Amino acid sequence: MTYDYDVLVVGAGSAGLSAALTLGRCRRRVLLADGGPTRNAPSPAVHSFFTRDGIRPAQLLQLGHEQLAPYPEVEAKELKIKRLTKLAHGFRATGETGQGLPFEATTRRVLLATGIEDILPPLPGFRELWGGSVLHCPYCHGYEVRDQPLAVYGQGKAVVGLALLISRWSANVVVVTNGPGHLTDYARQRLRRQGIGLRQEPIARLVGTPKTGLRCVEFTDGTFLECKALFLHPPQEQRSPLAADLGARLTGKGAVWVDKNAQTTVPGLYAAGDMVPGQQQALLAAASGSKAAICMNEALTKEDVA
Repeated sequence: MTYDYDVLVVGAGSAGLSAALTLGRCRRRVLLADGGPTRNAPSPAVHSFFTRDGIRPAQLLQLGHEQLAPYPEVEAKELKIKRLTKLAHGFRATGETGQGLPFEATTRRVLLATGIEDILPPLPGFRELWGGSVLHCPYCHGYEVRDQPLAVYGQGKAVVGLALLISRWSANVVVVTNGPGHLTDYARQRLRRQGIGLRQEPIARLVGTPKTGLRCVEFTDGTFLECKALFLHPPQEQRSPLAADLGARLTGKGAVWVDKNAQTTVPGLYAAGDMVPGQQQALLAAASGSKAAICMNEALTKEDVA
């Protein structure tokens, strides 16, 4: 069977663009399916990205697309891939274009780089301020709010670990649990020892606007906690069901399991970026995309020269 492409890359964020670039340089026939905005789209800047510290997310993606132009084997299209069907030695992809027209193509390998979705608390202000002053990654945004009053949202062991980490950037940190925090005596002791406050009152809302930023946390009893930013590690889910629909193994936390070569439990199906286990950062996603591309090219080469 003749396939339309060597590799279909689903998702055009840092991981997908990096993979497409590496595969283009390997002279592979690549289709990059750009499904729309990425997870970091609400953020004002991408940080800790070597040579691009502080760049706007949209500008980083634009540069990524522009740098694919010299590689004629790479096609980047606005596509929503809705289904992958396993074939004997590849996959059939079906979906629709950005204009709503039906799309179908075959490919020898698939790289999923569709990312994850953050599930934010259903409280006023969290979604509105997300990416600006409601944040998930201190390595990405901690420096910009250094030495400011900060809140850390969550419960149990996880919020303690995050609060202790955030204290590296500010001496004024308060944990807010929105009700009982389910903290052990030892956890409370660790917070006190680091000078981290604790507020367990139910939260009414976050006060602020995307333009002015977070001003304070308002509790249901009418009291306030002034802060310039709030950090949390929200639950996450896959942005795309494609891996699960093919029967790929997921971890207990919902990430797509991959082996040392970035391949899922479905032969020929690879995954990279935030959707796989590990730390989540744009630079790391780009690196994982490049690694997956190298592994796919080497697997394809073994088939080509057999």
